[in-house]
Amino acid sequence: MISPAQIQIRFADIDVMGHVNNAVYLSYFEMARVHYFKQILGEEWDWNSDGILLARNEIDYLSPILLHDSPEVSISVEHIGSKSFTLNYLITVKERVVTKGKSVMVSFNNVNNCTQLIPEKMKMRLMALNS
Repeated sequence: MISPAQIQIRFADIDVMGHVNNAVYLSYFEMARVHYFKQILGEEWDWNSDGILLARNEIDYLSPILLHDSPEVSISVEHIGSKSFTLNYLITVKERVVTKGKSVMVSFNNVNNCTQLIPEKMKMRLMALNS
């Protein structure tokens, strides 16, 4: 099991209402993806030939995140297809769910500039996230 990504809120993340701006949550999702992919695929993964593209994001804002909160982002896998997969996100503050989200990711080869089948190692490691 992978520990959730720990997010440090920056002052620049805060809007005039005193909470994290809605657009910043996508950056938190991205930070969590980097954290999880580093754990499941390692640092030597060739993202150029076996990369991913973000195709879609969804966010449900349940409760505001404030400057001095310490949010954590957990990721699970909802669906794995042949060329794409769907990640679910839970952002919690002190074990209370404050945000839910979802991303559709597409397997992409930057060298050939085309979509591709999800590499088998990535697929197996993604499946293991829900174990």
